[in-house]
Amino acid sequence: MRNLQIILILLTSAITFAQNTGSIVGKLTDKEYNNEPLPFANILIKGTTTGTTSDIDGLYQFTELDPGSYTLVFSFVGYETIEIKAEVVPGKVTTINVPMAASAASLDEVVITTTTRKESEAALLLDQKKAVEIKQSIGAIELSRKGVGDAAAAVSKISGISKQESSSDVYVRGLGDRYQNTTMNGLSLPSTDVNKKNIDLDLFSTDIIENISVSKAYTPNFYGDFAAGNVNINSKEYNGNGFLNIAIGSGVNSNAAGETFVRNDGASFFGYYNRYNNNPFAVVLSHTVDPQQGESPVNLNGSISGGYSFDFDDDTRLSFFATLGFSNGFEYREGIARDFTNVLKVDYPNVEEYSYSTNTTGMLNLDFKIDDQNSLKYSSLFINSSNDEVGYFGTKGRGFNRDDIASVDPNGFGYFTINGRFNQDMVFVNQLLGTHRSSDEDGIKITWGFGYNKVLSDEPDRKRFSFENYQFALDNDPNTNPIFYTNIPFDNQRFFQTIEDNEYSSFLNFNKEVSENFKFNIGYNGRRKKRIFNSIRYGYEIIDRDNTPVLNVNNLNSLLNVNNLSLEPGQGLFNTIVLNPISNEIGNTNVPGLPENTYNGLLTINAGYANAEINLGEKWLLVPGVRFEHFEQEIEYDVINIPPNDPGVRSVSETLILPSFNVKYALNEDSNLRFSFSKTASIPEFKEVAPFVYEDVTLRYGGNPDLLGGPDGNGPTYSEIYNFDLKYEWFVSADEILSVAAFAKRIENPVNRVVAADATGTQRYFRTGDNAEAFGLEVELRKNLLQRDEENALLSFGFNGSYLFTEQDLKDISGTFTTSFDRSTEELEGASKWVFNADLSYKPKFGNYEPRLTLVSSYFSDRIYSIGSGQLGNIVEKSVTALNFVWNSPISEKLDLTVSASNLLNPDISFVREDTGSGDITISEFKAGVNMGLSLKYKF
Repeated sequence: MRNLQIILILLTSAITFAQNTGSIVGKLTDKEYNNEPLPFANILIKGTTTGTTSDIDGLYQFTELDPGSYTLVFSFVGYETIEIKAEVVPGKVTTINVPMAASAASLDEVVITTTTRKESEAALLLDQKKAVEIKQSIGAIELSRKGVGDAAAAVSKISGISKQESSSDVYVRGLGDRYQNTTMNGLSLPSTDVNKKNIDLDLFSTDIIENISVSKAYTPNFYGDFAAGNVNINSKEYNGNGFLNIAIGSGVNSNAAGETFVRNDGASFFGYYNRYNNNPFAVVLSHTVDPQQGESPVNLNGSISGGYSFDFDDDTRLSFFATLGFSNGFEYREGIARDFTNVLKVDYPNVEEYSYSTNTTGMLNLDFKIDDQNSLKYSSLFINSSNDEVGYFGTKGRGFNRDDIASVDPNGFGYFTINGRFNQDMVFVNQLLGTHRSSDEDGIKITWGFGYNKVLSDEPDRKRFSFENYQFALDNDPNTNPIFYTNIPFDNQRFFQTIEDNEYSSFLNFNKEVSENFKFNIGYNGRRKKRIFNSIRYGYEIIDRDNTPVLNVNNLNSLLNVNNLSLEPGQGLFNTIVLNPISNEIGNTNVPGLPENTYNGLLTINAGYANAEINLGEKWLLVPGVRFEHFEQEIEYDVINIPPNDPGVRSVSETLILPSFNVKYALNEDSNLRFSFSKTASIPEFKEVAPFVYEDVTLRYGGNPDLLGGPDGNGPTYSEIYNFDLKYEWFVSADEILSVAAFAKRIENPVNRVVAADATGTQRYFRTGDNAEAFGLEVELRKNLLQRDEENALLSFGFNGSYLFTEQDLKDISGTFTTSFDRSTEELEGASKWVFNADLSYKPKFGNYEPRLTLVSSYFSDRIYSIGSGQLGNIVEKSVTALNFVWNSPISEKLDLTVSASNLLNPDISFVREDTGSGDITISEFKAGVNMGLSLKYKF
């Protein structure tokens, strides 16, 4: 295509120019970016006002030049300015092709200039235009403009993608966590949450993100576990002179402002827990249970980043980029929470929750350019994320528990629960990547990578205490007081949970360009992931609850301390109970115990693949491919509430053959038509298989080992998925696009989260039917409405949206766990029919002052959170509309001010249980509040 463009330019020049004029044409390439075409560079004829810019393919031209000598000045922000003399001959065309590179000696603002190619919207649109697969990307510049603070919010700005409000859950094309993959620099990333397959994307602050791409169509270099898409985070790189950035900021949540915050004992301001070295039983005996007064609810954030490049000669360079950041956030939520199984079991019409979260991120990138053909990259990433929550359920004395036996209220009111929970996730990611090219004649490129990930995810010392007759705590009568709710000892408990994940991943790709019209890839990638999980509870057995009044529910330390432990019959107020004793001889009372739930999971994947890129003429690109993947999955478990005849282990071994076929047809230089077909798979995650049940205040959820072959081992072990995509994309200009896409998926043996119709209401995963189908449409538009000048838009608009239709058949299931349905079809879990994202950006200029104001909005329609079984309806997450505002204001060349306000509409975050027999019942509802912030960034 590029050769044809040059020929057309030459022919046009030769025909147009008379014999007394000449022309200069050529192509600019980028030595810093694999010698790709360099668009939007400036070319000026020195000493004149005549100039032009290179087009999207790096081409430029000057026509109708008088004969003589000229000096051309080639410049691009962040690159060395080059002057070249040229001679124009009458009736002739002079061709000057120029490779450009960064200048290590002349750049002042290298932070912006040397990474513009990979961060800017124009560069990413160019990458999207040239890509062999269907993908979309969002870069650091666009993230900054839209006030996006993390990767989860970033991908939700891409068409067909939505984010669950007040959570990190992301839905791609209406499909949830189990249908996605997450990678960084092409290597797999681990999950930090026992209940999720993918890592929480909101852990990745935009300080470490260069761009994020979402590939919705499959190519064989991806793992076969692919359905909705693959989210790849490219970490920031740096080339150029040294720089240092320091940013500080503050903010407040409208709900939290003015509240007296409380936090759990044992957790630090920076999100670390200081008692991991203590045995849980020692923590129960020696550390307090009451929440502690917290800090003033003012959000703080700060970061420091820097980089430098060392040039050893013309071809060798060592560059580093490092960043360290910390942020916290306070939220106060008021709402309702209910536990509706087949009846209303627990009702808290008045809930107050105090939440304190932190995120500490550190990253180091080392890039070693050995020469023009060989380079190495090392990335090390550390993330510490924590969330400290204290919840008061039933604060106005109107709480209800169906099993309450001591309530004196005629309506059974007075049930009250205090729940304190601290979660800490530490993620360590280390990657080594290499790129090696042969000479241009050989056309060989080898890329490889190796990664090691470690995750420590802990919930240390969750404290939960429940009371009856809480209305007496509100009547100011010292003679009437609440009492403990103690149907079983574990109604009042301390809970400890630990998860350790270790994962190795690698890839090797060999690319050979046989000719300009044919190249092929062959490669390998593999993973080995191991999880170790355990949990233990200690329950409080209140010896005589009727005669143990709780004088102050906020001072349980006066009752539940080691001095009141019942070590002798008839003494003390309580015993501690553990389910799994160290030995039967010493029993399970007032002694340490062993974990009551454990499981170990192991997943091993080895795969080889091949594909070809075939150019047929100037318009057709065909990319056939195939992947051969072998996976082994095993899980061993020892958990409570499992049938006694269960073997406690499941293992499978499967070989997958996964074909794919991608087609790109260039309608013209600015528009493409794409088609994709592929067969992929969906493999169960450990949390879906392990039958451990996690008990939240009003929810219980666990896994199902029958996903690996069924109870007899002869059933399906994975889901087969057939994917079809058709997309039209028109690149209107360097930063404008219009695209329309249609897609269809067929999923065999789909897996869904189902809420049981029994008394427990536990949510588990089942293969709910034989087939599921999904059909959808997507549209994306980026348009400059008003131009400020030739290069900058005054007013720009962006919109993307999608419509999705899903349907699956349902069938009754028997096995280790059973479920049944009163209907034959249902929508897929997590599927929103409508998803919209829009932004409007205004960028005026007043002298040297150039602010940018941006409004960003999003919407998703109702979607199923869990499928209801029996005669009961689904749990549905209700639609949410969000609106954010960002004002970026440069105060000087080195100092920037950003003012932001997110969640301006402050909608209800609501979950509803449908068709309960008494209509729909809201089981959870709260408002997250408006977050307002201000930050300053100084560039040294």
